[in-house]
Amino acid sequence: MGTEETMDKHELTRDLICFSHLRWGFVYQRPQHLISRFARHLGSKGGRVFFWEEPAYGAETPRLHIEVCAASGVLVCTPQVPHGIEEDELNGVLCEMLDDLIGRERVNDFTAWYYTAMMLSFTHHLRPALTIYDCMDELTLFQGAPPALRERESHLFQRADLVFTGGHSLYEAKRAQHHSVYAFPSSVDIKHFEKGRNDLADPADQAAIPQPRIGWCGVIDERMNIELLAGTAEAHPEWHFVMIGPVVKINPATLPDAANIHYLGGKQYGELPAYIGNWDVAMMPFAHNESTRFISPTKTPEYLAAGRPVVSTSIRDVVRPYAENGLVHIGDTVAEFSAGIEEALGMNGSRTGWLMKVDDFLKDMSWDGTWSAMAKCMEEKLEEKRRLRAAAAVAEIVGSTAAGAPGLYTSRERERHAYDYLIVGAGFAGSVIAEQMARNFNKRVLLIDKRNHIGGNAYDFHNEHGVLIHRYGPHIFHTNSRDVYDYLSRFTGWRPYEHRVLANVDEKLVPIPINLDTVNKLYGLSLTSDELEGFFSSIAEKRDPVRTSEDVVVSRVGRELYEKMFRGYTRKQWGLDPSELDALVTARIPVRTNRDDRYFTDTFQAMPVNGYTRMFENMLDHPNIHTMVNADYREVRDMVPYREIVFTGPVDEFFNFRYGKLPYRSLQFKHETIDREWFQSAPVVNYPNEAVPYTRITEFKYLTGQQHAKTSIVYEYPKAEGDPYYPVPRPENAALYKRYQELADATPHVHFVGRLATYKYYNMDQIVAQALATVGKMVGARRAELIRPQGELKPALSA
Repeated sequence: MGTEETMDKHELTRDLICFSHLRWGFVYQRPQHLISRFARHLGSKGGRVFFWEEPAYGAETPRLHIEVCAASGVLVCTPQVPHGIEEDELNGVLCEMLDDLIGRERVNDFTAWYYTAMMLSFTHHLRPALTIYDCMDELTLFQGAPPALRERESHLFQRADLVFTGGHSLYEAKRAQHHSVYAFPSSVDIKHFEKGRNDLADPADQAAIPQPRIGWCGVIDERMNIELLAGTAEAHPEWHFVMIGPVVKINPATLPDAANIHYLGGKQYGELPAYIGNWDVAMMPFAHNESTRFISPTKTPEYLAAGRPVVSTSIRDVVRPYAENGLVHIGDTVAEFSAGIEEALGMNGSRTGWLMKVDDFLKDMSWDGTWSAMAKCMEEKLEEKRRLRAAAAVAEIVGSTAAGAPGLYTSRERERHAYDYLIVGAGFAGSVIAEQMARNFNKRVLLIDKRNHIGGNAYDFHNEHGVLIHRYGPHIFHTNSRDVYDYLSRFTGWRPYEHRVLANVDEKLVPIPINLDTVNKLYGLSLTSDELEGFFSSIAEKRDPVRTSEDVVVSRVGRELYEKMFRGYTRKQWGLDPSELDALVTARIPVRTNRDDRYFTDTFQAMPVNGYTRMFENMLDHPNIHTMVNADYREVRDMVPYREIVFTGPVDEFFNFRYGKLPYRSLQFKHETIDREWFQSAPVVNYPNEAVPYTRITEFKYLTGQQHAKTSIVYEYPKAEGDPYYPVPRPENAALYKRYQELADATPHVHFVGRLATYKYYNMDQIVAQALATVGKMVGARRAELIRPQGELKPALSA
């Protein structure tokens, strides 16, 4: 199973290319933690992550080897080149390889993420949407650093949009060199290293080493204080020092050789908790030299998460904050280091209290949290750049050389250049009105959307596996309106589709809405349709009057079915008990006495044969419509002249939340693509049990009819915060909306249309009907004139 988890709502670039001096399979540390999380996040949106390593030498001819990391989906790119290749030729070869990769994989909208400035030598020509320098170490001070590195880093600072540093001391050294520097010290995978607190089996190559054991895991290089290690081992032959990790950049023969020092070599990341958990003390005998001047060791929180007392030399980012908070012992001489180990070995009596302090300190230091904070910085920077591009695009549209400057026009010039309509939101409401005004009434329309696509919540696309998915959850078209169906048929052919939903109740899958099969399966009965109505009457609890959603269900099917199928689902979906919600919420869900298991019974039930996005593209394909995505209404409205506005966004936002925010429920989507043909036995399976955090799982191939060896699903997690999806139907919210409605009605030349602008939950066909009716009011046209095309229209593909 390939997991593509949406960890947050961040709108980043589609792809990311990481340029690293560290190999993916070397030591699992900061790059692997962060880049794996980018892979999961971008993968959930159909994007990819490429990890470009330094060249491997020995190939007869240059080639780019690409291997997919099974655990994360990262595409690890390793250039393989001949021995003895000259630097200029190498850079040319690497540039060709990179350009070929970008062209072949159609990498357009991407972030360039650098761990080393040296790779600018063959990437300087790239034009990424965003450039990040994650400065995890001061590489210019490392042994063997290339002479050109400092100059290249200076160039990278000029190119980078954001600079992240691996610790606070490095932040203090770099913050004057760039306008956007953020400190992101080492984090920790707490759940992984906490395993070391359990009684894990001692690994075979460590089991024979006597105790007490003082352990190290990490690269053994010029940053280690060899003399301190040797002196401490000599002073305390009763202690045994376990050294785990590869030896790099120093001669192994120079390492201290003693009976109580044990070199076990490199280990896999997954093995580390078992090794660390069987130590008595963890150590960090760092040298004080140029290469350790700015380090922020990842192993500090890893040791602590595993429950090991830690002794370290006085590295600045270890002293502050770990030692200052009483979490780490410090010592620089053999005597001080030994005293620290003795104190750590004697901690048994205070161990519980110390672990509580450790856990409290580490609780906000997860790699997930670090990734999310980085992604937020990136999202904000992208929005800033997109706003600048939007301003430039508007300037080009209106023929101005001074982007977005108000007052560029005389009143006569503004009238001549003005759009007839500025339409905010490229979902159903905005797109239908744009199409009508442009095609039927020859109006000039600027259609904008803050997202990076058209289609609103109905947007669909082929993910990286080629499966057609709906980014914002399932959208099923159904209507009883011949007018709406005929109108949309101008832009798409249809695939007949009748939607079916099962609910997972008592470990059984039963149809929903409740029908004859639902009751018989849950209760082990063999009722007929004629008998079912009597069964409902026998278990129903009559409510008079019916005010709430609970009243609706209990008075129809009784308390047991209410508890099994409605209460938990509703509490998850709305964050409220059904007794607190308007009756309309559950009144929409029918109860049937026959075996009809269709979720909808509308006259027209179908899916766009090539997807919703293609339908919107056909709808907006007109010379009078100019579409701009990644555009914020508040920035565009003062840049471009227009006569009237059609607003489909949140009405409270339009009025700057004058009376407070209208409450909405939001959703978080977790997409997965699975390496088998089908996942579940129905298009949608609901999970009413409150113990399950998601409300439903949708499998898209049922909806789209696509034939594919893999299948893609989405889990839906209701949330209180995030993009607004569902207006919360309570009397006080209706009263608050009425105040905004009065403002909207009193605002000239602005038309409020759609779910968010009118604070009502509409199906797609209802929004189309509302948009057509709004056009009629705006231009005084009859409904029939709106359904019939009056301008040139490309015929839609038939199913």
